[in-house]
Amino acid sequence: MSHGPIHGSLKSSVFFVYPENLRDILVLLARITLLVFMVSSISIVLYAAFIPQSPFIRVKPVLNRDSGGEPDTAPTNISHILFGIGGSLKTWEARRVYSSLWWHPTITRGFVWLDDMPLKNQDHNRTNISVPHRLSSPDWTKFKFSSSRSAVRIARIIRDSFNEKLPNVRWFVMGDDDTMYFTENLVSVLAKYDHRQMWYIGGNSESVEQDTKHSYGMAFGGGGFAVSYPLAEKLVRILDGCLDRYYYFYGSDQRIWACISEIGVPLTIHPGFHQLDIRGNPYGILAGHPVAPLVSLHHLDAVAPILPNRTRTDALKTLLEAYRADPHRILQQSFAYDTKRKWSVLVAWGYSIQIHPLLLTPFELQKPLQTFKTWRSSRNGPFTFNTRPWPPDPCKQPVLYFLDRVDEVGMAGTRTSYKMAQTEQKCNSTEHTNVMAVTHITVSSLKMPPDYWQKAPQRQCCEILDHGKIKDDSLRIRVRKCRKWENISF
Repeated sequence: MSHGPIHGSLKSSVFFVYPENLRDILVLLARITLLVFMVSSISIVLYAAFIPQSPFIRVKPVLNRDSGGEPDTAPTNISHILFGIGGSLKTWEARRVYSSLWWHPTITRGFVWLDDMPLKNQDHNRTNISVPHRLSSPDWTKFKFSSSRSAVRIARIIRDSFNEKLPNVRWFVMGDDDTMYFTENLVSVLAKYDHRQMWYIGGNSESVEQDTKHSYGMAFGGGGFAVSYPLAEKLVRILDGCLDRYYYFYGSDQRIWACISEIGVPLTIHPGFHQLDIRGNPYGILAGHPVAPLVSLHHLDAVAPILPNRTRTDALKTLLEAYRADPHRILQQSFAYDTKRKWSVLVAWGYSIQIHPLLLTPFELQKPLQTFKTWRSSRNGPFTFNTRPWPPDPCKQPVLYFLDRVDEVGMAGTRTSYKMAQTEQKCNSTEHTNVMAVTHITVSSLKMPPDYWQKAPQRQCCEILDHGKIKDDSLRIRVRKCRKWENISF
């Protein structure tokens, strides 16, 4: 009986387990290494695909090269913004009060860029708060211009700011020396965008004639605009050559827009930036603010004080009291109805209340009352938004109430009080007389959470309390989140 095949099979198995020479040992080790590598790789892939990552396992975050160690993915805050304020020695002394209202020396970062430095005794004449000064680089005098030489200098502020090489800058925010920023809302707006991408954010003019003359695609500089770091980095490389190409433009903001257009980045419009290209009383625009956070106000010297019987500065200080109590709610509209009396009530939180002696739909109430005219021609329009005319008949005009006092209720609430404005026009109708019986209105509300504007925007609801009872000439109103199936109507 032959044992050859059995012997050969046995020899093969013995060879695998018990190699006979050094070559066989090396081959065996190579096979084992390859097998271990394949099993490990398959295990890792299956683990990553099907096993949830432990919350204790963290990938080391990417750090901003100029951040001093702060993760570049951390939420945007005020320290990430560098302001570039365009001013001149001639205008700064009169306008510096506006910057002093919103600038926080230990928090806000940036500079006012001047054509000449003020004397030391001029720096603290009107306020104890001083925005750091910088002198614009002298190269701006070498550029061509057609109508406004200073516009070249102002346009180059973003270059001067970038060349300061300050750490941890995500956004460059440009504005004028009469621009007033609401910085917490500005942060809320910019935090929605990825600062690692190229963004150009701002607003148009309110007057169509201005947008037509300059551009609808341009951020008007007085209302302010924001440029992300990557866009600024690219912009400053082409800026000087670009400025000479567009020497015939009038303003600095139009020059910046043209240069950014060459990079291919469009304007992202946000309705909270307010150029205020209007004449007259800004009341209608402020009381008819869109459902968006208030970011800036401009041309405050060119319009009437925002509150009656007060100076511009005092009126703005009053508005800021409400803003600091609940930044994200300032100027936000809410509507309430008293169907028995046929009243329509508009609350522009922290600023004003209107009581109309007739029922108006929210569609009508949300339109700004036209208390202003166009910027260039002083006409009744057109504007870039719908308006409703101020009624010539005193009996159809709303009774106006203005902010009188702000109180914080605990850590999460506010109570604002509004006082009826004095008026020379009188109406003897019963409906109007009933409204005039209310001389004070108190509004209670919870503070809007910091992430309110990170979500889809929605106007909040409000209701008249105490079944509409008027006690001591006063009416009480509560502003709150709308309930699940609630709509705003009468």
